[in-house]
Amino acid sequence: MDEKKMRRALEERLKQPGRLLKYDRETETVRVENEETGKGMDIALSPLVAKWHERKDKALDEVVYYVEEALKVMGKDQEVAGQEKKIYPVIRSTSFPKETGDGVPFFTDDHTAETRIYYALDLGKTYRLLDEQIIEKEGLDPQKVREIARFNVRSLPVKLKKDTLRGNDFYFLNTNDGYDASRILNEKFLQEKAETIEGDMIVAVPHQDVLIIGDIRNSTGYDILAELTMSFFTTGKVPITALSFTYEDGKLEPIFILAHDQKKKEKE
Repeated sequence: MDEKKMRRALEERLKQPGRLLKYDRETETVRVENEETGKGMDIALSPLVAKWHERKDKALDEVVYYVEEALKVMGKDQEVAGQEKKIYPVIRSTSFPKETGDGVPFFTDDHTAETRIYYALDLGKTYRLLDEQIIEKEGLDPQKVREIARFNVRSLPVKLKKDTLRGNDFYFLNTNDGYDASRILNEKFLQEKAETIEGDMIVAVPHQDVLIIGDIRNSTGYDILAELTMSFFTTGKVPITALSFTYEDGKLEPIFILAHDQKKKEKE
């Protein structure tokens, strides 16, 4: 599979009446848009090809599903008032666009040097990121929206799966509800987990649908965590960051984990 074949596969799967598919040779992206509204999405081919080589057609199926669901709600007015229970915070990379395709700023908050908080209205199989225009148009109180979103994310289950590798414990949260990474904003959950950690508590959100907590007790644990995080980052539908965070005294600080072999090379 290469970019040319992937482009054809996408066009075959996504082509239908009322849609335009455009290919940008310079950026190697395929744009799918609603012919009537002009709303659409850009799909970068190179990252998708890389994911295909790891996960084959499952990677393509996920992207097609995501695009189809997103196109269904694009261009439609979604009222937020009265649907407060469906507002959630979502974590994104700081490189993620800060405004809509129409140039309207998203409603966001700073989080860490690597991540930013966006806010979304859950629509079932997908969600719509809230922008400042929606907040103003509906006369919503920004601070109240923040508080509601934080309350809602605290109500989500935090069922963890545990693996022990080379004397280190790793906990994985992967419900695939779209808000796994958002649990990093559940301060009570993090604080309670910190009380059970014997070594260093390291938290990672490599992509939207996973949160990893490491109880790191030796240098090998850091190497394992770095490999896990990079693996998740490269295969995620919505990548966030390959860096991890130390969690201490209620604060998250990004750290760069240098592999053990690389450390040895630098000393030599």
